[in-house]
Amino acid sequence: MRSPVVGRREFLRMCGLVGASALAAACAPEVATPAPEEVAEPTSAPEKAAEPTVAEAKPTVAEAEPTAAPASKYQESPMLAAKVEAGELPPVDERLPLEPKLVNEMPSSVLTLESGRFGGDLRTVTAVPEWDADVFVMNNEPIINTPGILAEEITPNIVRDLEVSDDQKEFTFYLREGLKWSDGEPVTTEDVRFTIEDVLFNEELTATFPQKYRAGNSLDGDPMDYEIIDDFTFKLKFSEPYGGFLPVLAIKGWIGYTDLIKPAHYLKQFHIKYTDEETLKPLMEEEAVEDWIQLFSLKDVTNWELCNAHAIGFPRLYPWLLTEVTDQYSIYERNPYYFKVDQEGKQLPYIDRVVSYRVADMETVAMQHITGQVDFARESATMAKMPLYRENEEKGGFKALLARTHVTYTDVFLNWTYDDPVWREVVQNLKFREALAHAIDGDEIIDAVFYGAAEPSTLMRPYDPDKANALLDEIGMDKRDAEGFRLGPDGNTFVIHFETAPISPDQVPTAELVTEFWNTVGVKTQFKQIEDSLRGQRLNANEIQASTVWTHTPLWYMADFMPTWWAPLWWRWWTTDGAEGEEPPEDVQELYRMMESLSAVPPEEGRQIHQQWLDALRDNLYFFVHCERQMQPLIVNAKLGNIVDDPEAFAIAWNFSGEQFYFKE
Repeated sequence: MRSPVVGRREFLRMCGLVGASALAAACAPEVATPAPEEVAEPTSAPEKAAEPTVAEAKPTVAEAEPTAAPASKYQESPMLAAKVEAGELPPVDERLPLEPKLVNEMPSSVLTLESGRFGGDLRTVTAVPEWDADVFVMNNEPIINTPGILAEEITPNIVRDLEVSDDQKEFTFYLREGLKWSDGEPVTTEDVRFTIEDVLFNEELTATFPQKYRAGNSLDGDPMDYEIIDDFTFKLKFSEPYGGFLPVLAIKGWIGYTDLIKPAHYLKQFHIKYTDEETLKPLMEEEAVEDWIQLFSLKDVTNWELCNAHAIGFPRLYPWLLTEVTDQYSIYERNPYYFKVDQEGKQLPYIDRVVSYRVADMETVAMQHITGQVDFARESATMAKMPLYRENEEKGGFKALLARTHVTYTDVFLNWTYDDPVWREVVQNLKFREALAHAIDGDEIIDAVFYGAAEPSTLMRPYDPDKANALLDEIGMDKRDAEGFRLGPDGNTFVIHFETAPISPDQVPTAELVTEFWNTVGVKTQFKQIEDSLRGQRLNANEIQASTVWTHTPLWYMADFMPTWWAPLWWRWWTTDGAEGEEPPEDVQELYRMMESLSAVPPEEGRQIHQQWLDALRDNLYFFVHCERQMQPLIVNAKLGNIVDDPEAFAIAWNFSGEQFYFKE
């Protein structure tokens, strides 16, 4: 079975959605594009493209009253220059740290940076309330980062420098002196001390100390220690070597700075240690919470909440700050205190605002893409629409590019610990899983779902329905019911209830195909689409039998082998030290130890362990990775600068360099 090429007929059908798109646009804010006359030419530029040294950036004290204000070594958006002129903001030199971050978020082999133009609004689109994945990745700032996202190189970000002891137990970080929160308050190690001492080590606020801040990245490892050396220098210390800590701190789990640096000057007013209960009571009543713990948790905005309405007004370090939320859109305005500059000394980001439009569903999202109402889209773009994207590029004023995904999009999971003894007997039999793997036609999924833009999996069994049938007969599932479906060891029809959610455009089509493949070899499979929130509840209750979700298979440091999906009760036992769930077999426990050690060792060893894990996945089929190296469309405004068409780069890496996007003339 092959999916027909989507062409003009589907496009005309989809045009019925134009009304919904137009309605959203009618309720939207006025979108600005930069005009040439808005761009202020520099009065003087730095002599070389290098980060300014501390000495260079220190303000000089005039011995006599100057006759004219000194020219700034930095340039800023006219939007901010107007606020400086009006006395609403200090000059750009006073807003930047003494050593700003000189950007290059993509490897030089992928992106040769151009100095961009200031101004304009970048339009994105989402179908999820208070969430826009593209905006999240563009905004999220870790303490250190890894250009290209492969952890092959670690560079300073929030901090200006870092050092690692020879025994890999101590990590010293140097904050950027003069770095400021979005409200203009300085960032110092008091923010670090407050976060670690008063939040992480406060059992009322942090019931379970995070594994990543334990020695060796182990659940039973000693919690880290810390030392504040001066206003801008701090150390994190571990009792055991932790060679994988830097990749963990740079990107694992899309970590942000909010783990270790919170605005103490703001949050102390909601913390019982610094504000008495009588003062907190009116605040608790106002927010309708029961205690100071709930109040603090509400007021503390983590990186995962940067799209939430309650982030408005919270001090942040992102390039754009959420300032307005309506039912139709969210607006993110440039941060006047953002700490990055380009080679010519221009304070980033180039673009003034990001406007995230919210629409009803993924079909309306696709219509926004096709009609040119979006300037950048990665998360919501889908290969199924690629023919339509290409057909409408010129008319819509956009480009549809292809780049590699950082995930395997639609991996298939069976729940080994589902509460049914017959189910467990069958699913935990490797030959049964091998039979299902042989029944999955990966080439058809590549053609029908990914339009040929993926590669066959190296982690699966080859497509061979005859082999699948033979294996099923061999394990005793050779008897069938009146409809031709196979019976389980209890003599009843063995049924797989396959439930998945449309969290990406590819999930449901893949699940429907896999359902068809398994039914073809006589394993009765019933597919049902459910909401992701319901699926999450059912997963937590161990009620899901089979589903699909993406995993970060290409990214070694993620250790993303999804034990919560293929053996939730075993993983719960492991993560609660035996207090909950069920004890897994020793070979699975060894697998878990391997997963933990991956992030504990230096990157070169971590990559070797990752390969060992992939080998184990291939041998044991814990879940089904049916195709790899999928391509992902990127929808970009044709006038958007610092975008390079490189199909070998990871698509999500463009989001990480979002502050470098600009609109060409």
